[in-house]
Amino acid sequence: MKKAFTLVEIILVVVIIALLSGLVLTKIAGKGKQARIAATQAQIANLKAALNNFEIDCGRFPTTAEGLESLIARPASLGDNVQWRAYLDENKVPQDPWGKPYIYQYPGTFNTDAFDLYSVGPDGQQGTQDDIGNASSN
Repeated sequence: MKKAFTLVEIILVVVIIALLSGLVLTKIAGKGKQARIAATQAQIANLKAALNNFEIDCGRFPTTAEGLESLIARPASLGDNVQWRAYLDENKVPQDPWGKPYIYQYPGTFNTDAFDLYSVGPDGQQGTQDDIGNASSN
């Protein structure tokens, strides 16, 4: 007598696998967004440290026009007597995990004595609830 799986047994196994997959996917579905938010917060902390080092060395923060590029390329407006150095290890300013550039403004709108630095967040829209950064409205 040959032993084989019946159609009902195969369907039952497929249904069980589908249910288990559904449970696992719902548990990890929100983790991608949380991981991107955590990565954004870490990148902002690194950029803030680099901006603070720039300010210590150069006596001022980069202007809005100079932007974050001044952390990797010496701004033309700096005098020859300023000890500028590259403040980021990368050869380019990082983008946020959603592929958007970080917003930098000095003097800041929210932090008038310093700078505003933030990501537009998951929705890609500036000035919404999901912006991530050091602006007081975030």
